[in-house]
Amino acid sequence: MATIREKGDSQWHVQIRRKGFPNQTKTFETNSDALKWARLIESEMDRGVFVSRAEAERTTLAEALMRYRREVTPTKKGWKREEQRIDVWLKSDLAPRSLASIRSTDLAAYRDKQRKAGKSDATIRLNLMILSHLFEIARKEWGMEGLPNPCRSISMPTGSKQRDRRFEDGEEERFFAALDQHCRNAYIPSLIRFAVETAARRSELVKLRWEDVDKKKRTATIYDSKNGETRTIPLSTRAIAILDDLPRHLSGKVFPVGGDAATRAVTAALRKARALYEAECLVAGKKPARGFLEGIRLHDLRHEATSRLFEKGLNQMEAAAVTGHKTLQMLKRYTHLKAAELAKKLG
Repeated sequence: MATIREKGDSQWHVQIRRKGFPNQTKTFETNSDALKWARLIESEMDRGVFVSRAEAERTTLAEALMRYRREVTPTKKGWKREEQRIDVWLKSDLAPRSLASIRSTDLAAYRDKQRKAGKSDATIRLNLMILSHLFEIARKEWGMEGLPNPCRSISMPTGSKQRDRRFEDGEEERFFAALDQHCRNAYIPSLIRFAVETAARRSELVKLRWEDVDKKKRTATIYDSKNGETRTIPLSTRAIAILDDLPRHLSGKVFPVGGDAATRAVTAALRKARALYEAECLVAGKKPARGFLEGIRLHDLRHEATSRLFEKGLNQMEAAAVTGHKTLQMLKRYTHLKAAELAKKLG
């Protein structure tokens, strides 16, 4: 039977003692909450489904996040970004709360608050997925079997929208002209051109070494790719020409640049190219084309490169061997064929 007694400061202390189960104690602010908890625990004991929540009640979200960062995050490829997301959670209002006290309503409120603050659904989803995985790890591996995962009870934001941005007429030439003219790092324009030729990811290219390149066979081997597999990609004549023009760096890297630096360079080049285009239109008395050089990101070049593989005549399996996509569904997500090119094939 449960023993409920009033303590000082209007608190109610519950103690449940039953043979074959560990003693359960908890303190509540109201007598009604104490009765509800006692009935729940005793009911679970009667049905043989009781699992102690003591560990989850003693562990705060902040403590769990710190342990997760020590034990789980280092095993992931995106550990740097995940650490940044963990830091965000450590500053949240939920951080001091115990894991057992966090409910789906708390996370739904977090989701809605983030949306009002202008955060994208993709960002909110990634933050919630970290928390969801933490709860699963705590339940399966940290001895908190009775801990429910509140993320499973809310409507999760959808992932990022499928992008289909490709270069339109005149955009590619103006973009690379601006990149060549304004980029201080001479390796970055070559990296970007090489990305368009190979459909390789930014993270793969910045780790590529000369010893991984075989010019005679016209191949480059990508180690430690995003999906954890090694693949060898064919190099076009243009890709080989790009490599031939590169000076060798003492580091042994083909492109001795940082990934973030490449992203910033692309953003700056697009902005400068757009400004120059608009100025030329103003002088000529013409109206700028709608959306010209707008909405392009570095990762869109992978979409561009993948789509060009099909336009060159490669089939699905051949294209996947180049890009490293493990499923045809993901390959389709990165492929956006131009209707004008398809019309030419139709005759």
